[in-house]
Amino acid sequence: MNKKNPKGLTRACIGLVGNKLGRKSNIIFSILITFWSISAYSAILINGAGATFPYPLYSKWFSVYQKVDPSAQINYQSIGSGGGIRQFLEKTVDFGATDSPMTDEQLSKSSQPVIHIPTVLGAVVLTYNLPSLKQPLKLSGEVIVEIFLGKITKWDDPKIAALNTGVALPKDAILVVHRSDGSGTTGIFTDYLSKVSAEWKDKVGSGTAVNWPTGLGGKGNEGVAGFVKQSPASIGYVELIYAKNNVLTYAMVKNQSGKFIEPSTHSVTASAAGALKTMPADFRISITNANGKDAYPISGFTYLLVYKNLTKPKGNHLVKFLRWAVQDGQKLAEPLEYAPLPKSLATKVLEKINGIILQ
Repeated sequence: MNKKNPKGLTRACIGLVGNKLGRKSNIIFSILITFWSISAYSAILINGAGATFPYPLYSKWFSVYQKVDPSAQINYQSIGSGGGIRQFLEKTVDFGATDSPMTDEQLSKSSQPVIHIPTVLGAVVLTYNLPSLKQPLKLSGEVIVEIFLGKITKWDDPKIAALNTGVALPKDAILVVHRSDGSGTTGIFTDYLSKVSAEWKDKVGSGTAVNWPTGLGGKGNEGVAGFVKQSPASIGYVELIYAKNNVLTYAMVKNQSGKFIEPSTHSVTASAAGALKTMPADFRISITNANGKDAYPISGFTYLLVYKNLTKPKGNHLVKFLRWAVQDGQKLAEPLEYAPLPKSLATKVLEKINGIILQ
């Protein structure tokens, strides 16, 4: 059977039978074949929404998985973690996606138990538009905080210059770009800033949405990356793949060990190493500003949100996809600049998936 061309198969069958049957029989046979084709190729629709952080990978996953299980079609709206959590709680989607785990308050609003499924890890990078620089900019937590507080306003500020000895920094005013929507990327970024600065923690805090002291907002990782690309002297924060896809430069960030670390799948994995020893049963954990000489400090897990009790048959297909994502789907992560789950964690996540109740 030619799965890629059921209509062609239908025409071939009709032509073959048409040689032996009359016109009336041919029409009846055509109708039967058409109905058979529709039923054979209809798929159960699974809807999800949420984080833009993992969207490049999720888009690839859903496309590849369509070939693994043609009877299921997964649609995903990249609307930000805040929107994903909201739609998930309102049950307008079958699963949500977020980079920042749901809070206890958010979980209390759910009518049934929620399971966090960590899928991969990624890096939030400081991307900037300074064409005159020929080497990566070096930034520390203190300097990043002061830029996003609006205290450092020029690129040639002495604090930036001290981290970049010998670099001819431009005198331009800094244009800060941040997310305008509820965002797990913002959650990871502000969680890091709150850990490295008591002032940030007190004045701004952390979360998927905060009151920014300065700057302009862009919607989604796509919006921030596009804004930075079009705006000289700007700086913003995005997931690593968005900077690479837009051919944007990004900074090396000083970690707890005092090393300037380039964001990569290796340095993100290094950030998760310590967390594996203290991973809670629900997988809700922060790995920003992690210990480790090779750890990139603005790293985080991203999660899919599902209910512990799912209804058949859609629930069967969703669970099957989750198993695939945690196993076979991991090999697609690194080519798109995401770090796959450590094997020891993947085993625990599979156990959690297998505990989902299908009704």
